[in-house]
Amino acid sequence: MKKVMKICSNVLTALLFMVFLFMVFVVISSKSSGGEPQFLGYQLKTVLSGSMEPTFKTGSVIAVKPVEDTSTFKKGEVVTFLQQDNTIVTHRIMDVIKNGDNTMIQTKGDNNEDVDTQPVLAQNVIAKYTGYSIPYLGYFIDFAKSNKGTAILLIVPGILLIFYSIYTIITALREIDKGQIASDTKKTA
Repeated sequence: MKKVMKICSNVLTALLFMVFLFMVFVVISSKSSGGEPQFLGYQLKTVLSGSMEPTFKTGSVIAVKPVEDTSTFKKGEVVTFLQQDNTIVTHRIMDVIKNGDNTMIQTKGDNNEDVDTQPVLAQNVIAKYTGYSIPYLGYFIDFAKSNKGTAILLIVPGILLIFYSIYTIITALREIDKGQIASDTKKTA
């Protein structure tokens, strides 16, 4: 029984520590990049609408790679682009239109019936979808980016680690006391 408790204790400690480190990573990465966390050269974007369902669900996080060469777009690729009103959208390329030196792309959300009304200038494409998404994690990251979320997600795991450390120390001290009492009774007998 003690061995099982010790294993559970170690797993819980490791889990709390990993959650704490992940929270620190998400908060620091979000704050330093101006809102979107980054990981190993990928930007993590939150899906805010259902226009690309079933490819990604609303609230998912998708990994996108920043675009370096705007002349290599192909029909069928999923790209993230900046619209005229400075909103960021992720849709699928339906057509690539070359007009001299300018390249425009016609996009469409997978869940939309019609193509987007405005073609996108190739230089407004900021990233390409890499094929990685995590459903519903976006809700969590949006919460983590808020002031309240930042405070809660940094403080709560830290407090839990402190309380768990205190519990572990108290348990260890009790075991030491039991060992000393047992050795004292042997000496007096």
